[in-house]
Amino acid sequence: MSEKVRSMFDAISGRYDLLNHSLSAGRDTVWRRKAVNLFQVSKSNALVLDLCGGTGDFSLAWNRKHANDTCIVGDFSQSMLQMGARKGMSHLSVMDALSLPFKDGMFDVVLCGFGMRNLDDLEAGIRAVHSVLKPGGTFLTLEFFRPETGFTIFFYRGLAPLFIPILGAALGSKKSAYEYLVKSVQGFCGVDKYADLCRSAGFGDVQTRAYDFGIAHAVVAMKPVGKA
Repeated sequence: MSEKVRSMFDAISGRYDLLNHSLSAGRDTVWRRKAVNLFQVSKSNALVLDLCGGTGDFSLAWNRKHANDTCIVGDFSQSMLQMGARKGMSHLSVMDALSLPFKDGMFDVVLCGFGMRNLDDLEAGIRAVHSVLKPGGTFLTLEFFRPETGFTIFFYRGLAPLFIPILGAALGSKKSAYEYLVKSVQGFCGVDKYADLCRSAGFGDVQTRAYDFGIAHAVVAMKPVGKA
């Protein structure tokens, strides 16, 4: 990820959670909970990587349901991770999502909430996740994908460019950061294309779930058992 994007996240880290909860009217918290609830059973004491984990909200949501699992929060922004440390999180590490500092087949689950569209090379990022997952492991993505339905096109190309940067600036953040947010969604791939990229990277069963008429989606990708 570029230094420009890293600097942007460093600059907004102190108000990142407040802004996200406000801009989504609290729905981001609901989306994380629903995504985690897609997993009915978790391996006891599973090892989980929260990739592009920011301030750790996805890990917190995971541990509310799977209290015995260990979550490692990885992000390229030290400032974002410092905000996670203030929440009492202890397993925090600065890392590049395209060059993960872990051995192959290490994790039972990889989470990524609203981070994949920030990668310079999406396909390489998905392959990196596949590599660090154990056979039978799961990759859970929660993301804003490119709008492709009438409602999401209206939301992301009509409403969002107007109110998200303005509201972000009103809440004390840089307007440019939230202009980037909108542009990154518009320039990202669609959810079906993302699912296809996961399959191309070696994932087997890939399922998608739309939230709030497609404003956000969860994608659950399983690494086949016996797949190195």
